[in-house]
Amino acid sequence: MISKKDLEEIVGSENVCDDPQTLKAYAYDQSFIPQRTPEYIVKPNNGSKIQGLVKWANETLTPLVPVSSGPPHFRGDTVPSTGGAIIVDLSNMKKIIRIDRQNRVVMCEPGVTFDELIPEIAKDGLRLNMPLLPRKSKSVVGSLLEREPVIMPSYQWDIADPLDCVEIIFGTGDLFRTGGAAGPGTIEEQLAAGGAQDEPLGPGQADWYRAIQGAQGTLGIVTWASMRCELLPKVEEPFMVGSTQLDRILEMVHWLIRLRLVNECFVLNNSNLSAILAKKWPDDYLDIKNTLPTWILFFNIVGYEYLPEERIKYQVTDMLSIAQRVGLDPEKRIDGVSANEILQMVHHPSEEPYWKLRFKGACHEIFFLTIYDKLPELIGIIYDESTKAAYPTTDIGMYLQPIVQGTSCHCEFNFFYDPKNLREIEQIKNLSMSATQKLIAKGAFFSRPYGGDAGRIMNGDAATLMALRKIKNIFDPNHIMNPGKLYF
Repeated sequence: MISKKDLEEIVGSENVCDDPQTLKAYAYDQSFIPQRTPEYIVKPNNGSKIQGLVKWANETLTPLVPVSSGPPHFRGDTVPSTGGAIIVDLSNMKKIIRIDRQNRVVMCEPGVTFDELIPEIAKDGLRLNMPLLPRKSKSVVGSLLEREPVIMPSYQWDIADPLDCVEIIFGTGDLFRTGGAAGPGTIEEQLAAGGAQDEPLGPGQADWYRAIQGAQGTLGIVTWASMRCELLPKVEEPFMVGSTQLDRILEMVHWLIRLRLVNECFVLNNSNLSAILAKKWPDDYLDIKNTLPTWILFFNIVGYEYLPEERIKYQVTDMLSIAQRVGLDPEKRIDGVSANEILQMVHHPSEEPYWKLRFKGACHEIFFLTIYDKLPELIGIIYDESTKAAYPTTDIGMYLQPIVQGTSCHCEFNFFYDPKNLREIEQIKNLSMSATQKLIAKGAFFSRPYGGDAGRIMNGDAATLMALRKIKNIFDPNHIMNPGKLYF
């Protein structure tokens, strides 16, 4: 039996909750994993309280489930997989520790959301390389740890970018800092010596952040992270390209990024772009969707402090040359949709309700990494499995995000459904299972496996699974950290 008094002594009585209605809200999310109600919710407000909580959990063998973002949750990683679990809600850790314009670095705690951080760093002339329209309640640190794709691939040098350093309390209760933050000295001493916590590699020869990213809280709890930012441009020229031919779109994407002509660059199909832009449902959604081509490429050309107009002029000239060569027409507006409107939207979180929930109230995601050459075949699998499951292929939302200098692509499919319709829920569950298995067989790389798909994905690579279990046993020997996730 968990002692509430013990928890109150560690984090304070005001930060411990056992209200049944509040507990119920953490028992499920938008995913299809089984519901399970936690025993308590605790809200520590600093690293020392988290460390005390982890050490107590080791003594009592109590499962801890870290949560940094607010609802709605989508992927099952914040729902307890075992009984008697405690939710460690980090939303009270709201400190923006440091904004360093010179080194383009910001450091913040896990409770800071995109909606809170974006205006603060803008005061210093900085911009986040952020995911596409995250929900307002999404934790910035949580997004970094989940390796969510970012919309400026030209500034992503590694799959982990823009994450730099983290401070983590491992499942053993030990505090550890990665990269340049590891030392020597405290963070304050490093700053006094000119350090900026902007180097993710290390300490030593190991890149520890690679083990922490994507771990879904199964190794420890991150108390802060530093991340790279980009300068706010002086001038911006956004464009859209519409086409029914994906191969031409991808050819243009390749050259735009390879020649470093663009900042923001991504591809949406008409279902997803309509869901993002629609104001009134369902009329606006259908009106926008019916006027858009199948695929829409969005990109943004920018000029910075020095000679911004001259920079944009030559980059636009080069861009138009590429477009002519591949047979596409860049435009500032496609029917009623404006490139400037999209630009303003993608530098902020999604308006409420969250764009993935507007169509039918719920959304199931299937996403993976691949190379451009494989995209047509993998998209074809989704179409085939959707047809077999009687899910309308015209309702599928698609998002293609070039990553890491355009070397590969995050491919995401959004299946919108009514969460109150049991037939639709079963339809999407079966569709997801069959599609995932066939996508794996054809080379789709599921780098971030969640929920019920994790077992199927991880079982396909016995060597990786063995290595992950060794890491788990080192950093969380009592398996108190989010047990049941990532097939642990």
